[in-house]
Amino acid sequence: MKIKLSTAKTQIILICAVLLQISCSPRHIVTGERVYKNISIHPGMEEDTEINSIIAPYKKEMDCRMDEKISHTSMDLDKNGDNSTLGNLLADYTYAAAREWAKKNNIPSVDAAVINIGSIRSTIGRGDILLRHIYEVMPFENQLVIVKFKGKDIQGLFDYYAKTKKNNPISHLVISVEKGKITKALIDGKPIDESRDYYIATNDYLALGGDNMWFFGKGEIIDTNEKLRDIFIREFKKHPEVVPPTAIRLTFIK
Repeated sequence: MKIKLSTAKTQIILICAVLLQISCSPRHIVTGERVYKNISIHPGMEEDTEINSIIAPYKKEMDCRMDEKISHTSMDLDKNGDNSTLGNLLADYTYAAAREWAKKNNIPSVDAAVINIGSIRSTIGRGDILLRHIYEVMPFENQLVIVKFKGKDIQGLFDYYAKTKKNNPISHLVISVEKGKITKALIDGKPIDESRDYYIATNDYLALGGDNMWFFGKGEIIDTNEKLRDIFIREFKKHPEVVPPTAIRLTFIK
């Protein structure tokens, strides 16, 4: 049924609506007006010599620091394949740092490590490894965390790899998947023991469900307050000649 309103009633309703909107809206007072010119940024822009002169000494100092040699490798460290050289190396460094932290902080042990391939933003070519290379590889402020699992909940980690078949690097884990089913699941060389607790090292992004790793939600997060990038720098400095691991950890068979 349609309802017809007189012109006067219609005007009263509109006025009330406007007044209601004005009364509910935040009030702004205009105190002045300034006009700014838009400056477009393009490759042909002239450099500002005054600004360059200001930042020059800082840039020189930063370049000098970033060009510090911290290690060396005789082969390319990349992120290609299910068992990438750089991925497995950084997973091992994550594991080693977590075990060291656990030992100092009365954590029983660290059983394995999981990191995500997406957090590795660059590669390292053969030759000298400079400090800047680590900042290029790991530009994020991700922190090392340890997640404590009950044995009955750790299966979610393996199910994740069976479902995604993604080459997220692992350390002290062996996962084989054939036609979507897990054919091998080992932690530190042993099958899962549901009667014990497991401690898995990872980064805070994954521990909070990043990359759809929701299985971490069943565990208890232990913060270390250590940045992974700082850990990687420290680990590279410990090894004057870097030799990436060659053991097969992930196997996906269609």
